[in-house]
Amino acid sequence: MKCAIISGASSGLGAAFVKAISAQKVKPDEIWVIARRRERLAELAGQVSCPVRILALDLTRHDDLELLRQTLADFRPEVRILVNAAGYGRIGDCQDSEAADQAHMIDLNCRALVQVTQLILPYMSKQARILQIASVAAYQPLPGLAVYAASKSFVLSYSRALRWELFPRGIHVTAVCPYWIKDTEFIPVARQGAQPGQIRHFPLAGRSRWVVARALFDSRLNLPVCTPDLQSLLLRILDKFIPHEISIAGWVFLRRL
Repeated sequence: MKCAIISGASSGLGAAFVKAISAQKVKPDEIWVIARRRERLAELAGQVSCPVRILALDLTRHDDLELLRQTLADFRPEVRILVNAAGYGRIGDCQDSEAADQAHMIDLNCRALVQVTQLILPYMSKQARILQIASVAAYQPLPGLAVYAASKSFVLSYSRALRWELFPRGIHVTAVCPYWIKDTEFIPVARQGAQPGQIRHFPLAGRSRWVVARALFDSRLNLPVCTPDLQSLLLRILDKFIPHEISIAGWVFLRRL
């Protein structure tokens, strides 16, 4: 059985990946969807033509990761695509944020991503693809999004190294680094509890379907990094030439406009 596995599938980019993969001419036999909200996953399953296997799991819990390991061992699928889209951010200064929330963000954005990848790798073979959802925030430190940006820098670095490790097996790894996306839950969730004026506007935000289409295209080309829109591409280029202290100062100024 050939399958695609997508975490964070109950909303946002994860759900958009499910819809896009289901709409491809060459579909997997099943799409395995992972998220905490079973009802959202069931609703999504009714919107796509490909058979969907629902795994209502919290990837920060050891028992749920063990359940994923056992499910893989029971079905022994041939995983053709893995999309690690589970993650979230919080807007706010570290000193004003709950320590437990910051730790949970690191657990989901970093540790869970690595553990899910590690669990699924034995079921992948030549020409299989891994898409790790990072962010353009990976390219520079961001006051007001400090932990989130640092976690995405981890994802980008891990993905690029993993790509080289998997070259002998012919498995492709692409880190996806989008700019703001307007039609997902990321911005509303990130703003919960934020102080007034932390980030006032999200100009030129893109749409999830554009990001997903470009990410899948770049993955097929075996590109190491996907910057799926003009904004993220420009920021990626500027990061190579502008010292971080200058770019950080520019970010602090712009986010208050």
